[in-house]
Amino acid sequence: MVPESDEQKKVDFPLYQQPYPEETLLIDLVPPEEFKIGKSPFIDSVNTRKSRRKYTDEYLTLEDISFLLWCTQGLKEVLRSGRGVRRTVPSSGAKSPFETYLVVNRVEGLETGLYRYISFSHKLMFVKQIENSEEKIGTLVYNQKFVGKAPVIFFWTAIPYRTEWRYTILAHKFIAIDLGIVCQSLYMACEAINLGTVAIGYYEQNKLDKLFELNTADEFVVLLAPVGKYEA
Repeated sequence: MVPESDEQKKVDFPLYQQPYPEETLLIDLVPPEEFKIGKSPFIDSVNTRKSRRKYTDEYLTLEDISFLLWCTQGLKEVLRSGRGVRRTVPSSGAKSPFETYLVVNRVEGLETGLYRYISFSHKLMFVKQIENSEEKIGTLVYNQKFVGKAPVIFFWTAIPYRTEWRYTILAHKFIAIDLGIVCQSLYMACEAINLGTVAIGYYEQNKLDKLFELNTADEFVVLLAPVGKYEA
């Protein structure tokens, strides 16, 4: 039996973007209409897609990061009812239960540290510095050192209530499906601009959530993926 949902109970719908201080300075990303990358034939990306764990020390560009963020969580529309959002990736009931964080090691024009993608305005928010980030992240993924050394590492957190508000006890199945779609979109976007990535689900949950200063009653890390250039 599926219990009555908060939507059916007329409870106000949740926010579809985590709040942040109004005075926060945000970093402009390259808008999608100005992308000069990612024009390769789709079938080429399908045929070459694979998990890649070896990256060069080359820096990524701000356009690279803008492209990957747009392809994985870009916001196209807030529903007129306010009860969901439409993104570049599908989501069950348009509930979009994820936030995207980046640990930046080598991206042109960005200082190292932790960032959050502000999808409603297609911008980046600097969160904080992470001391010895390459070593620290490598340790928190059970010593998969290549992860921490990548130029940038994508982290997705889940806010389950966004989906639970409508789907109650069925929500977690839908969240898992949505997460797979988002990660596959990162794979394909990386292939389209000659970057490599690999999904990493093996990490120290509590320590990583603490590092990101998450309120784990509402939000927690669910998947991560290092990204970098690779030798042909």
